[in-house]
Amino acid sequence: MKWTKDLAVLVARIAIGVVLIAHGAQKFFTFGIAGTVDSFAGMGVPVPQAAALFAAVVELVGGAALILGAATTVAGLLVVLNMLGALVLVHVGNGIFVDQGGFELVAALGAGALLLAATGPGAWSVDHLVGRALAARRATAPSAA
Repeated sequence: MKWTKDLAVLVARIAIGVVLIAHGAQKFFTFGIAGTVDSFAGMGVPVPQAAALFAAVVELVGGAALILGAATTVAGLLVVLNMLGALVLVHVGNGIFVDQGGFELVAALGAGALLLAATGPGAWSVDHLVGRALAARRATAPSAA
């Protein structure tokens, strides 16, 4: 049934989005961007100022976009890029488990975001509503021929 797929996609969007928002908010409001920059520099992340701001914005705004199902492909791909950077630059050498600095969280978030970017946000999303409104507008617009 289509509604079960839409429900599953909605649940995934919410779960991934909530985790991303929590991490983005942590970078902005708990550590602050300056603290995040210092942390990234200590982990050897290149250009830590840009990387910290990119990660914080993508996680906070991208997480909200995924929850809403708004600009889902773009948000999902930016999250994938962010998680790929975290995987390669910080976590891959630490094994799998997150409590040892491993990659399990960034891999799961990145894979989930990639799946959402590839399959779309489902019917219960801003993207779907906008698409329906645009299709209706095109259907009622006079022909320019």
